[in-house]
Amino acid sequence: MPTLIPDDMRDGVDLQATDADWLHQLVADWQLVADLSVADLVLWTRTHSGRFVAIDQCRPSTGTTVHPDDVLRRRMPASREVIALETLQTCQIQVSDEPYWTGSTAVREEYIPVVRGGKAVAVVTRESSVGVLRGGRLIDESQERLADVLCTMIAQGTFPIAGAPTGVRHGTPRVSDGVLALDAEGVITYSSPNATSCFHRLGVEGDLEGVHLAEAVTDIIPERTAVEETMAVVLMGRQAWMTELEVGGVFLVVRSVPLNVDGQRSGALLLVRDVTEIRRREQVLMTKDATIREIHHRVKNNLQTVSALLRMQSRRTDNPDAKNALLEAERRVATIATVHEALSQNINEQVNFDEVFGQVLRMAAVVATSSSHVTTCIEGSFGMVAADAAQSLATVLAELVTNAVEHGLEGVNGCVTVRAHRDDDQLEVHVIDNGVGMDLSRIRTGLGTQIIGTLVRGELRGTIDWQPGPHGVGTDVVIHARLSERPAR
Repeated sequence: MPTLIPDDMRDGVDLQATDADWLHQLVADWQLVADLSVADLVLWTRTHSGRFVAIDQCRPSTGTTVHPDDVLRRRMPASREVIALETLQTCQIQVSDEPYWTGSTAVREEYIPVVRGGKAVAVVTRESSVGVLRGGRLIDESQERLADVLCTMIAQGTFPIAGAPTGVRHGTPRVSDGVLALDAEGVITYSSPNATSCFHRLGVEGDLEGVHLAEAVTDIIPERTAVEETMAVVLMGRQAWMTELEVGGVFLVVRSVPLNVDGQRSGALLLVRDVTEIRRREQVLMTKDATIREIHHRVKNNLQTVSALLRMQSRRTDNPDAKNALLEAERRVATIATVHEALSQNINEQVNFDEVFGQVLRMAAVVATSSSHVTTCIEGSFGMVAADAAQSLATVLAELVTNAVEHGLEGVNGCVTVRAHRDDDQLEVHVIDNGVGMDLSRIRTGLGTQIIGTLVRGELRGTIDWQPGPHGVGTDVVIHARLSERPAR
């Protein structure tokens, strides 16, 4: 059974799984009813013993609640169950004759049957304070009439609407953002102040009531402007969809809720929200991301150019020491270029280091191998690594693999294994070869090992240790590093 029913109540609730799914859809969109009517909604279902129990509730975001404390899991008072049972049996909306009191507040209660397939499966009570002021503000009669229509649709089994955009999404409009009511022809019969302001900012001038919305919006859209295919049917209120309008840099999100009473289409309810600032920020971020990717791409190209120049210079050099130094410099530059190439292909300043290091490992082994046959192997996973750490880690591992091939496996066939273990931001890496073993007197004397030590202690905030390999064969270089997570934007 779906999770709408609390775990400790499922055995006692008389509800089929298909009915529970229908209630899920209702709860996903009943905030609309609560906000329009400035009323609390409570969903009641019967237990096997015949009593009614509250399984969900919704408070209005447009006013003050009449239930400061949760009513979830509470049983309905016996005096009110008579009306609830009549509502369930007749599938008709019932209104209590007398208000009930919660502290110093008189509460008007309306019982709405939740109908699916011609059968009432639960009851929703719409509870609001009595008086001219409701929820701390004057009652908007037009919005309350729209709420009444939605309640009628619940009682007739036509609300919630299948396929409606009920999920909480970035920019989804709500009642407080702006409300319009359309008749069956798409003419505006009511517009809240916020909705009027939204369309005025878009460019629709004057009083909106009596205006055919789809025609008015179409008239202000410049020629040859691309628009969403859903725009017309949403602005006409024909489908329960959502669309986005953009004119002159103003962005509006519009959601349509078709109204259907007694099997006849009676118009639509439209929710509208100005998301201009949100879209502008998104565009700034997109521009920033594109700029960062382009920078990485250009850095990669420049590094590859430097690498090619070093390679050309090494070919013109007769001095063996100078030639080797230039080739090592070329390899180091190429390693950094590989990381920048990966960074130029995403927007989050992180790289899949397993893919990057696969390229670096092959390149390091090929460059360092002379006459012997050396195989390489990667065990474990590095995961996603932030840009700064990725560059340092790639350089360190490339140096270690090169050292293992050039010194540990010089003139002999063998294998270099890189074993990674990642635990959140903690990384442990072993670079193991089965060669002749390490010479303690030569450790940290060369430029490569100095580079390794500096990067591990600085950028990677870790330690490095050289030790004999498994069973005393070869060398095992152990790195402990801390990879800080890149902060989310």
